[in-house]
Amino acid sequence: MADAGPSDPLLTVNGLSVALPPSGDRAEAVSTVSLEIGRSEVLCLVGESGSGKTVVGQTILGMLPRALTVTAGDVHFEGSRLPPQRDAAYRVLRSAKIATIFQDATASLDPVQRIGTQLDEILEVHGVARAERRARTLETLGSVALKDPERIYRAYPHQLSGGQAQRVVIAAALLLTPSVLIADEPTTALDVTTQAEILALIDRLRKERGLGVLFITHDFGVVADIADRVAVMKDGHVVEQGSAADVLNRPQDPYTQKLLAAAQPRMRHTGQAARDHLLEAEGVSLTYHVGGIFNRRDIRAVRDVSLSVAPGRTVAVVGESGSGKSSLARCLLRLEELDEGAIRFRGTDLTHAKGGALRSFRKAVQVVLQDPYAALNPRQTIRSAVAEGPIIHGIPRAEAYARAEELLVLTGLSVQAADRYPQEFSGGQRQRICIARALAMEPEILIADEAVSALDVSIQAQILDLFADMQRTFGFAMLFITHDLRVARAISDEILVMKAGQVVERGSAEQVLHAPSHAYTRALLQSAPGQGFFSEAGSAA
Repeated sequence: MADAGPSDPLLTVNGLSVALPPSGDRAEAVSTVSLEIGRSEVLCLVGESGSGKTVVGQTILGMLPRALTVTAGDVHFEGSRLPPQRDAAYRVLRSAKIATIFQDATASLDPVQRIGTQLDEILEVHGVARAERRARTLETLGSVALKDPERIYRAYPHQLSGGQAQRVVIAAALLLTPSVLIADEPTTALDVTTQAEILALIDRLRKERGLGVLFITHDFGVVADIADRVAVMKDGHVVEQGSAADVLNRPQDPYTQKLLAAAQPRMRHTGQAARDHLLEAEGVSLTYHVGGIFNRRDIRAVRDVSLSVAPGRTVAVVGESGSGKSSLARCLLRLEELDEGAIRFRGTDLTHAKGGALRSFRKAVQVVLQDPYAALNPRQTIRSAVAEGPIIHGIPRAEAYARAEELLVLTGLSVQAADRYPQEFSGGQRQRICIARALAMEPEILIADEAVSALDVSIQAQILDLFADMQRTFGFAMLFITHDLRVARAISDEILVMKAGQVVERGSAEQVLHAPSHAYTRALLQSAPGQGFFSEAGSAA
């Protein structure tokens, strides 16, 4: 799709090509990419992992890894060509003229330095007088809607919530009033309500400050909320580019159409509710005791929660970070001692079980975690990783290896994958490996804790379909923990909504999503990115 772009662009990328090392899957990470960003404009660069989005951002910032080489094209900022990669001139350009926000706010901050010290350092490096630095830092922290800038200034990163940490990273990017902001997946790991707040903040700041924004994302819901124009990337190429309205409503390229179809919310269709309960929790409460002798605090993570999961059924637990979802999972796995309540498996009370009874239960309950990168040992082959659990529980090695290969094929990989290592796979492939590893134990219950939140939207759809296929094949029950109601819609029979440790709403997926009774549930639904666009698209379909 042709796109004229802004008439007076702040930033122009002309025919950019970046070569990969000879051992790469393709010759170029980026191939003849051309983009323009105007003042007060948001250009969303969309695509799956490996499409080349981040490489474009790294090239603009002069931060391209040494293994990658610019082979063609150039980048102009305010009419002047940017220097070669890693040139000393970028020290002046970065932060002062072109700033960036990375995906992982926590990793962007030094855990042993106070926030004020870290932001002060940025100003010091760029020659701002000491007398001015504190005042400017506090003013900028206030401008990103942090309610108590003085407290944030004195705080360490671990004392901030995810949303607060991301606001601090945005403040760091804005300290020197840049003209262009590159935001690389800045809301991917955030709850829907926090995500909505950050998107609204970026939108307000670009209008107030005249910022040109390159917003890198895989989420078309985010695109619908914030983009003026959209460029879609696949395998290093821009396959479609145009206004947000044109790309979202009249996509021309089959790849764009595929991404949009994967982002559409789907409702799982199931039969009648089962009567037999496999796993039950009754009146479960859990309190964490934090701090020392003189500053001890009690945090009530889970408060009087009851639920039941039946064979072959999926219960989704939905809520923001800090709502108690993962703490509830730890209670169900008997990784925490309850304050009150009971856990029953197949009618047997396991609340205080120890030894063999607890080991048998944990064999029957397997977990798939959020981060497929951290979940696998990089020094262990995939065959060993998948077969490890059965071998520990007494299955002969040859039989466990054969079962591992069978499961890899069932989860969409090849037998050849068994001899490779985790770092040779994409995020979606690694999550398939984690699912195969969980299924190797022949579980009766699978607990998936934010198991698709770090994945591209099209890969999310594939993994959700895989969960459903495996559930039909093996008949296990599933507890699916997520902050994304779109995901809950696609996977669950029943939904529990948690806030501040309590269940505030429960019911069938259709009931909770189409006729929510609690204000908090309605707020979660309204905060989901692209809500208006996808509601209209769903109605049209």
